[in-house]
Amino acid sequence: MENNEIKSGGLHKLKIGDVIFYIFLYLFMLIFCIVTIYPVLNTLAISFNDGVDAMRGGVHLWPRIFTTQNYSAVLALRNIGRGALISVLRTVLGTLFAVVANALLAFIVSQKNFVFRSQLSLFWVITMYVNGGMIPIMLLYRNLHLTNSFWVYVIPGMVSGFNMLVMRTYMEGLPDSLQEAAQIDGAGYMKIFVSVVSPLCKPIYATIALFVAVGQWNSWFDTMLYNRMADQYTTLQYELMKMLSAVTSLKGNAGAATTGTQVNITPVSVRAAATIITMAPIVMLYPFLQRYFVAGLTIGGVKE
Repeated sequence: MENNEIKSGGLHKLKIGDVIFYIFLYLFMLIFCIVTIYPVLNTLAISFNDGVDAMRGGVHLWPRIFTTQNYSAVLALRNIGRGALISVLRTVLGTLFAVVANALLAFIVSQKNFVFRSQLSLFWVITMYVNGGMIPIMLLYRNLHLTNSFWVYVIPGMVSGFNMLVMRTYMEGLPDSLQEAAQIDGAGYMKIFVSVVSPLCKPIYATIALFVAVGQWNSWFDTMLYNRMADQYTTLQYELMKMLSAVTSLKGNAGAATTGTQVNITPVSVRAAATIITMAPIVMLYPFLQRYFVAGLTIGGVKE
């Protein structure tokens, strides 16, 4: 009874300014959610709508003429299966290698007794602003026999100055007593990295992994530059880009294109279907990593 009175009394103590603030806060969040979700739902509706009908406009949250022809046309591409496999492999391996490589470098640079920590940090910052250019990089990759190879997707992206510095900053925020306690117990640096630092760095590992995975999955320009002549190393994004370019260049039948399977498609419908296909894996991956974003900094660790 007393608790109910306290709660009810607390509600009456809210000031008019607080009530107005909460109203504007909830309205802002509602508008923000609508602005964020509406483009996705609109793209989904267009992807399931007839291509010619979609060019009339007016398709918002529900397809006007429902069809799966847009997805059938995209999935009927000659190299779509191989491209999807290569995209999955480059995403998995590229993300794994990038997280491991950047984590090891970040751990080394985060050590306060490491002699060249300041110089290396400055070096990585410089690489974020300066590079050799497209032609020198292409010549370098060719001399390293990375062109016309799957590993051109993985090896060049293993180390990133930005990702390494973000990890280093996170590791520097961990209590020094954790490593000191492990060293007293006789643990070496590799043991400390694997058993002490890495478990506490799951949130930043998950964040960097998501960034790298999205970049690897959505990348198509490197395929065009380095593996354009090697169909066995094509990617899903590159095949979808080629299809979209081909459909865009065909302007007959009021902007619609007819494929060999007698499916009328348009750039608008193909773009929507391709967007949903490429977005779906990342959307499904995010829930598995989201829980690490809110994890505590030193869960299970020693408190200062």
